[in-house]
Amino acid sequence: MQTVVIIIHLMIVAVMIGAVLLQKSEGGGLGMGGGAGFMSSRGTANLLTRTTAILAVGFFLTSLFLSWYAGYDRKPSSIIGTGAPAQTQPAGGTPLTPPTSGGILDSLKKTDEQQAPSGPQAPRSQ
Repeated sequence: MQTVVIIIHLMIVAVMIGAVLLQKSEGGGLGMGGGAGFMSSRGTANLLTRTTAILAVGFFLTSLFLSWYAGYDRKPSSIIGTGAPAQTQPAGGTPLTPPTSGGILDSLKKTDEQQAPSGPQAPRSQ
């Protein structure tokens, strides 16, 4: 169902882009002028305006339907009652102990000093 509506939505978008590009430029904002083209009669302009309006309504409706359908089976969830997360040990194998003095940086430095270097190391600042 969703795939069919997406395909219809994309077809509407492609046709609407074409209809907008075929319309006569009235402002001449880029200096391109709207001279006499093959779509210059008043009846064709009204047809393109109506077509663009109908396609815009179709685009709006398919967009609303797709957003509604995306949230249709979504069930509400709460992050409050999910339980406590499992604690794992760090990659080094030695558990980190809470710092008793000096702060977290000192305890990380002590843990770093306990691990033996396993290859070339970057120089450390003192």
